[in-house]
Amino acid sequence: MTSPQVSVLQGEAHLAETIAEHVRTVTGRRSSASEVRSWQRSLPALARDLADAGLHRVEMLVEYKLPLTSKRADVVLAGIHPRTGEDSYVVIELKQWSRAEPSEAGEHLVIVDGMPGGEALHPAEQVRRYCEYMRDFLGALSSNPDTVYGAAYLHNAMDLDVDGLSDQVRDERSRLFTKQRRGEFLRYLSERLSDKPGAEAADRLLSSAVAPSKQLMTYASKEIREREQFTLLDEQQVAYETVMGAVDSARRADFKQVVIVTGGPGSGKSVIALSLLGELFRQGRSALHATGSQAFTQTMRRYPGRGSTRIKNLFHYFNSFTDAEQNGLDVLICDEAHRIRETSTSRFTPAAKRTGRSQLDELLSTARVPVFLLDEHQVVRPGELGTVEGIEHYARTKGYDVRRVSLNEQFRCGGSRKYEQWVRHLLGLAPGGPMAWDGDEDFEVRLADSPQELEADLAAQDGTARMTAGFCWPWSDPLPNDTLVSDVVIDDWARPWNTKKDRAVGNYPPSMLWASDPNGFGQVGCVYTAQGFEYDWNGVILGPDLTVHDGRLVTVRSENRDPAFKSRKSVPDSDFDQLVRNVYKVLLTRGMRGTVIYAVDPELRDHLAGLLPAAISRTS
Repeated sequence: MTSPQVSVLQGEAHLAETIAEHVRTVTGRRSSASEVRSWQRSLPALARDLADAGLHRVEMLVEYKLPLTSKRADVVLAGIHPRTGEDSYVVIELKQWSRAEPSEAGEHLVIVDGMPGGEALHPAEQVRRYCEYMRDFLGALSSNPDTVYGAAYLHNAMDLDVDGLSDQVRDERSRLFTKQRRGEFLRYLSERLSDKPGAEAADRLLSSAVAPSKQLMTYASKEIREREQFTLLDEQQVAYETVMGAVDSARRADFKQVVIVTGGPGSGKSVIALSLLGELFRQGRSALHATGSQAFTQTMRRYPGRGSTRIKNLFHYFNSFTDAEQNGLDVLICDEAHRIRETSTSRFTPAAKRTGRSQLDELLSTARVPVFLLDEHQVVRPGELGTVEGIEHYARTKGYDVRRVSLNEQFRCGGSRKYEQWVRHLLGLAPGGPMAWDGDEDFEVRLADSPQELEADLAAQDGTARMTAGFCWPWSDPLPNDTLVSDVVIDDWARPWNTKKDRAVGNYPPSMLWASDPNGFGQVGCVYTAQGFEYDWNGVILGPDLTVHDGRLVTVRSENRDPAFKSRKSVPDSDFDQLVRNVYKVLLTRGMRGTVIYAVDPELRDHLAGLLPAAISRTS
């Protein structure tokens, strides 16, 4: 006969297995052992607390997914407020920590006993930001944002075990309770939730309309001139505070600290960059933003810098620092750092200035705190050398201290990490081969039967939309009458590429504004103009340089027209294969709400149709 204690343990294990299976089905990833242990130990503890507080009918939303992101709150309690009778929600961040202390590396960072990887975000600050994010994005909360509360619950720790952490409590959305404060925790819950059915409140939250994410270019001006417009979550805030802490440390100790921030498409790298630039600018620190992309830099100058020469001057290129003073800046923010090249010189550089110095050395030298934000899977041109290993190795050979932060957050692709994984498997950038796409409620994937259908589908959507393609067609100069040549020809459909240069052609915007100007729709963007940008709806033409063999994608060099890939001597076939896959990875991950795909190669179209169920594929 099974003892009651064993039955309880079996029940807790079954609950954790159920949650883990749900997470795997929804996100496409397996839960870690630490996550499973947390569900086994923390959720039953919270359930017992609710029962002891007399809140038997409150709804527990476990692993609640924040809108338009892949981040999940441990638990959201949904119910009725005892005083107002309105919907009331309490976000709970559950921690099994037994010991933790504030970190000197950043205002909101803590050091947790036994946790590998260094600092973590303070749990009270973490839950406060979850609450703030929900208020920003959920229509159900827009009329009454004060119905959301938050608390971090360290149910294994006594007060002395986490001495100093309670000083971070700011408001009713950032409370912190320990095992020693369990009675206070129960009162906190009872003052915000009543023992009435919470199912309808939970349904209203889960079915709430989601406001579009704040697009980078629209709000960049406010981000720099005013207080923070973006809500940074978890690792994003860790990266932000790691940099700010490094700035203070480097100045006090008179030494250089290098910070490397890695993350996939839409993980918030550029949002972090703007948040840092805005705060440093407001503090009067010397800081600049740099990229290797003309399109991205020019767009930053146009939008954040509109009407202000001082702000425009904050945005530069990687090759702008050949003559920079050693440690002349407090911070240099190198966005899109995967585009760092071997040197800053080109065939137009005068012989007297060809020093042979590496571009990475120039960037590292310029500031006391060089910050590199990159995604290694976005290296799309020969000669781009920005990798974590390369940057870290070179910095350490110079004797510099290096800090690394990995982002797991997803904003672009509607917050669907599952979609990005699907793309990586499709392109052979992740082991295991292509996977069937079984859907994601936050992101749509459609397969078009023709380029006409792809364009019509995009034109019918609300929000911004753009078409992109692999570089498989010629690219002509504009005609004398200021019109573009329709070079991208597929059967009886033809459209022009985006403009080649940094000037408008007729009503067509200059190349660097193709992604942000409404008149960019109707032209086909290439990877060099699309990289670094986002739009709601993403149309991608997979050119004839991609086909399929034995169920896996194969690149076809003879069908590619990119001049950068022309020479087999400088770009061997193996490099070409990797770069083209990276190109399509960038193109396929620009959309925030959905992607429509058309493949020129018939065999590849059939292959994609097999991976996209009929309910998701779009048929004519």
